[in-house]
Amino acid sequence: MDPFVIFFFLALIFSIIIHEVSHGFAAEMLGDPTARLQGRLTLNPIPHIDLVGTILVPSLLVLLNAGFLFGWAKPVPYNPYNLKDQKWGEAKVAFAGPGVNILLAVVFGLIMRYGFGTLPENFVVLAGLIVFINVLLAFFNLLPIPPLDGSKLLKSVLPYQAAIGFQRFEAMLMQGGLLLTLLLFWLLITIIGPFFGVALSVLFYLFTGLPIGVLASGAPWLFGG
Repeated sequence: MDPFVIFFFLALIFSIIIHEVSHGFAAEMLGDPTARLQGRLTLNPIPHIDLVGTILVPSLLVLLNAGFLFGWAKPVPYNPYNLKDQKWGEAKVAFAGPGVNILLAVVFGLIMRYGFGTLPENFVVLAGLIVFINVLLAFFNLLPIPPLDGSKLLKSVLPYQAAIGFQRFEAMLMQGGLLLTLLLFWLLITIIGPFFGVALSVLFYLFTGLPIGVLASGAPWLFGG
């Protein structure tokens, strides 16, 4: 198997896991020990891996050249009633996941920005894959659709009655199970699909100062090649 493909999946899995652990650490800092007590504040992938969301779905989307990619790990549990900040606590916990993805994209984006032309080309491609994955995870998870983090951020800024209505919609979606959730995501990607790749390319350039095409030599499958 192509070593870049192997690296891509390893980077994807660990980026998803770091995303989830960050939720737990944020909750811990705000006074809720649930994630720690359940052994989820660890980078050991085993407690976090969801067979469908972490392995099967991302693999299938890449193999099918679906044109988009997402995945998930087992959500890190927290009890919102334990949070010291009852007004903004859930929003802070929700943003911690995408926030750490953005931080990783910034760090490896700077490596690409200032190392391009001096660092080995393969290293630049590997750094670029990390940027791509983490920009994608942050961008996707900030969409205001349950159960994504963006829905919790939206709920925290909505007026009370609107937040209650949104909470009912969230509960209805959760009752529908995984199939209804995946159907909603499919509809979303169908609607925003034409703009999704453009948005990712623009964000990649903002983080790295380089066009996303620099990944083509090592990861042509990202471009349907």
